Amino acid sequence: MNTPRIFAVLGNPIKHSLSPRLHTLFGLQTGLQIEYIRQCVEPANFNEHVRQFFANGGRGLNITLPFKEQAYALAGSHISERARAAGSANTLWQENGAIHACNTDGVGLVNDMLRQHVTLRESRILLIGAGGATRGVLPALLQAGCAHLHIVNRTEDKAHALAAQATVPPATQAQVTASAFSALQGNWDIIINATSSSLSGEPLPLPDSVFRADSVAYDMLYTASGDTPFLQQARAAGALHTSDGLGMLVYQGAESFRIWNQIEPDAVPVLAALRTELTESR
Repeated sequence: MNTPRIFAVLGNPIKHSLSPRLHTLFGLQTGLQIEYIRQCVEPANFNEHVRQFFANGGRGLNITLPFKEQAYALAGSHISERARAAGSANTLWQENGAIHACNTDGVGLVNDMLRQHVTLRESRILLIGAGGATRGVLPALLQAGCAHLHIVNRTEDKAHALAAQATVPPATQAQVTASAFSALQGNWDIIINATSSSLSGEPLPLPDSVFRADSVAYDMLYTASGDTPFLQQARAAGALHTSDGLGMLVYQGAESFRIWNQIEPDAVPVLAALRTELTESR
């Protein structure tokens, strides 16, 4: 009998993570025998937990809140360009005794948008929030060739600091700006909620004028119904194309799976299966 490849997702809290089911489906699709588990870790034990996981033969780790920056630091110089640009890591593996890190959040978001035929090149993007989720996807959105990316945040200084740190690819010459909500002007092609506002149900202080009928509203969080308070807010303001972040979860997981196993799974049927399972569990 083949020994399964061992993977895990580390976070705190972690019990609601869909990653075990997601990677089980990838394993079934690709014919790999895998075992993927959730592990809740105390912050003080994170580094030792990671080292022990790989010492025991583990093949790969996904990292979620609040450990992405700690995972980035743990890998030292063995970090991918994606992780370096984001300043955080959500995917760890070991090569020649050294822990390596990548960040697949940005490519997950971009690939899910491309699946939905969203035009990123030359688009004007409003990115809501200035925390780790924003930092993780900002480089990929710039790499995709957007024309203008604006970061809006309740704490304006954080938005400006993140905009100042952004590295614009020379070939794109994108404009990166920032403001508080009170100074927000104009309308946008794509509006992305990278905050946790939809968890609390708290409406964002966005004027309806940021949305157009042909705007794309994307919430990086996901729900069983595929709807969130932010997406409801966007539709009420006239946006017709809305999406939650389940596809982003699936595509970032697919990229992690590819890194660990050198096999690229097909995300589309796995996304459909997860959406069906979530809907039936309501």
